[in-house]
Parts: sequence; C-alpha cells; structure tokens
Amino acid sequence: MGIEGIQDKYVNPYTDFGFKLLFGTAMNKELLISFLNALLFKEEVIKDVTYLNAEHLGTQEYDRRAVFDVYCENEKGEKFLVEMQRGEQQFFKDRSVFYSTFPIREQAKRGEWDYELKAVYVVGILNFSFDNSDEEYFHHEVKLVDLYTHKVFYDKLTFVYLEMPKFNKSEDELESMFDKWLFVLRNLASLLERPKALQNRVFDRLFETVEIAKFTKTELSEYWDSLKNFRDWYSVISTAEKKGRKEGEKKKAMEVARYLKSSGTSIELIIGATGLSKEEIEIL
Repeated sequence: MGIEGIQDKYVNPYTDFGFKLLFGTAMNKELLISFLNALLFKEEVIKDVTYLNAEHLGTQEYDRRAVFDVYCENEKGEKFLVEMQRGEQQFFKDRSVFYSTFPIREQAKRGEWDYELKAVYVVGILNFSFDNSDEEYFHHEVKLVDLYTHKVFYDKLTFVYLEMPKFNKSEDELESMFDKWLFVLRNLASLLERPKALQNRVFDRLFETVEIAKFTKTELSEYWDSLKNFRDWYSVISTAEKKGRKEGEKKKAMEVARYLKSSGTSIELIIGATGLSKEEIEIL
C-alpha cells in the first residue's frame, strides 16, 4: 500500500508500532539509552542495555491500554520497565506495582543467596493526567520513604510517571535533554519539520528512523494498522468521556429543575434555565 490516509510526516509514538520503533528495537537502543539517562540520571550513566523477554509481562496485542512495552537491563544488571499508557485505567498504580515484582523475583538465585537485589525502575509515559491538583507538576518520581524521617527507605525501587498532557514547553524553552525528549514524545506526530533545538547525534538517529516516507511497504502496512487501532481506541474513549459529561450535565439539570419545580417556578422558566423539555420537567 502507499501512504494514502497517512498525512503525518513522522510516526506517532503513542501507537504500538511507533513506540516500539523508538525504544523497543536493538537497532535503535541508543535512543532508549539517551531517554533513560535524560529521565533518570541527567547524565550519561547507562552505557548499554540488553533487551529482555517481556512476554510474561502481559504484552498481548489484545491488552494495549497499559502495557510495559520495553523490558531491559543495563550493564550493571539494573532492570528497566518502560510503559506507554494511552488512557487512564482505574488501577494503573496497582498495575505498575504488580509489574515491578517480576524483575524483582527474577533476581532470585538457586542455592545460597543473600537477597541482594539490583535496582528496578518502572517508567510510565502517560497520555493522561492523574493529578489535577497542580497543572505544573507532571514529573512524578516515587520511592519507598520513611514517613517519620522523610528519607528514602529503599533506593533500589523507583517509579517514574510522566503526565504528558501537562508538558507544554515550546521549542524555544527546551533546555535539557529531558525537555527535548518530552517535547519529541509530546509533539512528534504533529511536526512538519525537524526543530532546530533537536540537532545532535541522538536526534539525527531519531528523525532518520521515524520519517514515514522512508518506511518499507511492510513497515508502512504495520504502522497503518497500528495507527488505525490507536485512532479507533481514541474515538471510543472520547465518545465515552463525552457521553459521561453529557449524562452528568443532564443529571445536574434534572436536580435543578426538580428544585425549581418544588419552589413553584413556571415550566417556561425551568425550560430556559435547564434546557430540559416540557415533558421531562412534567414527570419530575
């Protein structure tokens, strides 16, 4: 097939295909290394990564709302789980904790073992906001902390959540590699050309990889299917959210109408105040 139906220049990283293209292939592991260093260490701490088998982590195609797409370890044996989570899930924190147990339990050794563990990092790139109390706070780093001393109790288990809808820096505001990576993830699919702020070797590799026009026929077909699934999913979620808002507004209107009617307000005024029909008000 050709590129008909795909108007974007660069791949959408929120699709299964796009995310794995960026971070889930050995050929592009330098992109993953750069991202993890920028996110977790702010310097070049990780030198290399090895991809591990993630099948037991539940990466079946039918379960794509929240999956750990990338499971790897660095040269020190530290484990990294990276998740692209498209939409809010009721127990997504529970799920993150549950998945963190796999790389912990896998470190158990046969025979004598003193229980020493390598660090585990769980990274969630979230296409939604779960903390609406602060519009500026989007980078959550969570560890086990002693509530009395407020000191980290155990520094080998770290959960990082990025609320991507809250990241709104423009190209001119990008300073660190962390900023640049979040800008890429937030805006890649809508870019018409490569931003001047993203002009180093890592991003040379990235933009060479994600340009749709350079895909083979097989890659293009796979991407189109993945993009269609993403758009279908997004449509379903948007419809459900819109329906929920309408139902909430209708319920509130009914409550107002019931109060006004009990207060002796005329039907005409209630209609004007609530937008409900005469029939709906009369049966209250």
